[in-house]
Amino acid sequence: MKELKETLNTILKEKNGCLTFLTGAGVSAESGLPTYRSIDGIWIKGTKYHRPEEFGTYRYFSRNQEEVWQYNLFWKKMIEKAEPNPGHRALAQIEKLLGDRFRLITQNVDGLHQEAGTENVYEIHGSKHKVRCSKECSEPFDFPENIPSKEYTEDLTPEDIDNLKCRKCGNWLRPNTLWFDESYNEKNYYFNTAYNIADHTDILFVVGTSGSTTLPVGIVETVKIRARWIVLINPEKDTYFDYILKGCKTLHSIQENSSKALPELKTIIEEILKEV
Repeated sequence: MKELKETLNTILKEKNGCLTFLTGAGVSAESGLPTYRSIDGIWIKGTKYHRPEEFGTYRYFSRNQEEVWQYNLFWKKMIEKAEPNPGHRALAQIEKLLGDRFRLITQNVDGLHQEAGTENVYEIHGSKHKVRCSKECSEPFDFPENIPSKEYTEDLTPEDIDNLKCRKCGNWLRPNTLWFDESYNEKNYYFNTAYNIADHTDILFVVGTSGSTTLPVGIVETVKIRARWIVLINPEKDTYFDYILKGCKTLHSIQENSSKALPELKTIIEEILKEV
């Protein structure tokens, strides 16, 4: 952390540019939410398909709405049980320390950053806490309170099915999350905003994500092209981000869990700001 502290010291004293955090499933894994592609991951544990590229698509949903909603209500149950961990809480404290210079872009759809107290969160894969009409006749809205969470073996009741229909047009509601056969956009997934943040970032912290989706990779590559600092925080090594950043002169790598690294980072930022 010594070299990183020196970098942060320089950047924080300049008093311009953003410190951006890009978080992924590894952050929430420490709250008990399995990552997507691990051996016990959510796609394996919760469905009869082992390939997310098959099950996690709008095409599959359009033919199997009840099965997909069964799975998503199981997801809802897991999220309700999960609580923010020290990594989530440290980011909320860092936001308070940095104010307008703090940005948080997350691939996570569980809302744990907000629950921990972070106020400005850009959810580039959407949120499991919201739904919208599958035919796009409505804006996203909060998950209906009258739809209960379920075990993944539980069937939907007729009442559940009725409550999962759009009140405006009668079509199925859908989770307000990005599926594998859909494209990023600004309206639901902050596509343009994410790149604008990357353009104004002085140091990017990539936390608990390996680089499996295109927008996070684009954010990292944008910061790299601008020759700004990038910090990888991940207990795993040899991820795609490690590959594309190999030899990068503006790279720090911390091979630790976010629940350990982020509180340490918060303390460093706190110490530096006392001297500014």
